[in-house]
Amino acid sequence: MTNFRVTRISNKAFFLLVSAMLVLAASAMPVEAEHPATTLGTLLDKAQIEDMLVDYYGQLGAGGHDFGAFYVPDGVLDVNGIVAQGQKAIEDLYKKSAEESPARRGTFRMLLTNLKIVVNGTSATADVMWTGIISETVQAAPQFVEQGREHDELLKRGDRWYFKRRVITSDGGLPPMYEKTYKKR
Repeated sequence: MTNFRVTRISNKAFFLLVSAMLVLAASAMPVEAEHPATTLGTLLDKAQIEDMLVDYYGQLGAGGHDFGAFYVPDGVLDVNGIVAQGQKAIEDLYKKSAEESPARRGTFRMLLTNLKIVVNGTSATADVMWTGIISETVQAAPQFVEQGREHDELLKRGDRWYFKRRVITSDGGLPPMYEKTYKKR
């Protein structure tokens, strides 16, 4: 009778041990981030955001200076730790950056890659890697001049998307004006 009782306690202990191990193993597994369901509407929103990013970056090196119009009125732009809030302050930051950057000969292009857009109703996030290249002449091989990442928070107003907050971080080719404020993030 004693042996039966010991065996029964051992089975309970074994069951508890296995249960505890399963709970610990399940809690250690990575949790998948939940994304809103993809619909025709979210696909259209993603396409609009992608077009907006291309239009925005198309102004760089092309003399465009209407960057503030891409932001909500109290939008925030954080470029390597220098923060501007509001459309005018954002315009001023771009003007200052252009004034302090050396003049480049040739054609400048910004490549956007690894774009990830998540739409959730009238808000969205976009993460992208950017790479600036310059071609001094059509015969010259293009040269990489800068690279980095950005994280954007966007809001939809009517049928258009606007930046609410942008965080831009250089990973290479950091301009001198950002050396004091730069933090790897």
